[in-house]
Amino acid sequence: MGSIRTKALRVALLLAVVSAATPVAEADDPSFSGERAMGHLETIVAIGPRVSGSEGMTKQRELLVEHFRAAGAKVTIQGFQIRDRRTGKPVAMENLVIEWHPERSDRVLLGAHYDTRPFPDRDPVDPRGTFVGANDGASGVALLMELSGAMAALEGPVGVDFVLFDAEEYVFAARDPYFLGSTHFARQYAAGRKSGDVPHRYRCGLVLDMVADADLEIGQEINSLSWPDTRPVVEEVWEVARRMGVKQFVARPKYAVEDDHVPLRNLGRIPTADIIDFQYPAWHTTRDTADACSGESLGAVGSVVLEWLRGQR
Repeated sequence: MGSIRTKALRVALLLAVVSAATPVAEADDPSFSGERAMGHLETIVAIGPRVSGSEGMTKQRELLVEHFRAAGAKVTIQGFQIRDRRTGKPVAMENLVIEWHPERSDRVLLGAHYDTRPFPDRDPVDPRGTFVGANDGASGVALLMELSGAMAALEGPVGVDFVLFDAEEYVFAARDPYFLGSTHFARQYAAGRKSGDVPHRYRCGLVLDMVADADLEIGQEINSLSWPDTRPVVEEVWEVARRMGVKQFVARPKYAVEDDHVPLRNLGRIPTADIIDFQYPAWHTTRDTADACSGESLGAVGSVVLEWLRGQR
């Protein structure tokens, strides 16, 4: 078990490491608080599972609409329907589009999915148990909730849309499609741009997914890095992190991930990078709870995203 002295030394070393890794910007800039973001994550998780079309999703949506409108955003519900592949019955889906400075036609998109997977299918003990999706679902949403406090004061010519995608993983079987919400959004945007019904243009975007892991290390997602139009977005974000001394961002290719950025880029023609730590042992298990997440991690990612937004000119 080890001596008390040894344990004390380990605790001291751990505190030193945590202190060194804490982003300077968060300490100096009260606009984004990892602690507050963690509070939002815990509030979302307390609702329970938030599967598309469920009561939990409805409760979460009401919470989010109220939160973002209170912060001064224009919130639009983008509804669509899918047919459940198990029953053939229609299921109502709703993306949330949260606009900041809607008068600015040159815009940036920040996206996250806000649904949870129906079951923790990778859990070795209880693959049909309760899945609350603290990191895989709530983390990106919580980050955007906290980021909303800085949006009204965002200067410059660029507007920002937060888009919360429904049905990113409304998946019950291996062949069920992913990314239903972002696919619908991307197609609507592309069609609107072509017809002239959508006057604004997204210059680029970020998808925020699984960004609260207590042991956070965000490498560069390989699809985002390999697409010529998206690579500059990756390089910008990681350069911001380097300047800020945020060590959780590691400037090297790490994994290729299919995520909401794929339809946004391929169907919507929005150069969108994926900000994700896919190396998460609790992924799609009952262990993906708030205890596996960290306000420090949310603070690291949120401070970098905010500084990156401020640099959009």
